[in-house]
Amino acid sequence: MKEFIKIKEMKVVAYVLVVLLFLLIFYLRNLVGAVEPYGANYTGIKSESAPLDSPQSIPAQAGNVTEINIFGYSTTQSWQGYFGNVSGAIQLADVNDNVMYNWSLASPEGEVYASENSSVDWTNVACFKMGNHTALETYYNISKDDVDGVNETFSTGNGHDIFYTSNTQFTEGQCPSTQIYDSSGKGVDNSFEEVLLTDQTDDIQVIFTALLEEDMQGFDSGYHDFEMIVLENGHGTNTALTNYYFYVELQ
Repeated sequence: MKEFIKIKEMKVVAYVLVVLLFLLIFYLRNLVGAVEPYGANYTGIKSESAPLDSPQSIPAQAGNVTEINIFGYSTTQSWQGYFGNVSGAIQLADVNDNVMYNWSLASPEGEVYASENSSVDWTNVACFKMGNHTALETYYNISKDDVDGVNETFSTGNGHDIFYTSNTQFTEGQCPSTQIYDSSGKGVDNSFEEVLLTDQTDDIQVIFTALLEEDMQGFDSGYHDFEMIVLENGHGTNTALTNYYFYVELQ
């Protein structure tokens, strides 16, 4: 009887050890794979807007009617643009940021992210659902007939490059995307691509994602690593500023 109890106790101990072993393996696997975008430190260089066009005069004469065709520009009240360069390093370090080794990157590959959230759940990142664009536009006071709305700017199937965010793979053209203009004055495939992501905390949570280029000639003919646009409500009398938190993932 004592031998039977002893054998049973040994089986219980063995079972507990196996469970602990599996838990340890699971923990280590998740610890090793916990690659997330880091908060980005930035240096602001300049912020500017398009200049106002000077008005042209047209003579008026009593008794006349004159047909005129007018063309002009107006600055968007829904979007803010960012562009610039990225530098940094891939490093091997501990939790106290003691660096064992690093690899400097002059023109890194990866992504720049902008979100109104100061804490993003990177383990739950997915493509933004364009079915939620109406609610997103309402949040930023964009009318459904505005030509610079969300669905007029981003769409699924634009063919963005494959990329990875926090160990999640996004295949070519999987998410809503657009091409920000390069030196040709238009959006070009594989050039300054921007993608809409979300961590799904709510229907309108959005992460603007710029895929990094390597010193590509941008909209102003200068050489940049990224160009991106983010939503901002500047309609009517709204002059409040929107704070965006920037993250970067280097590869």
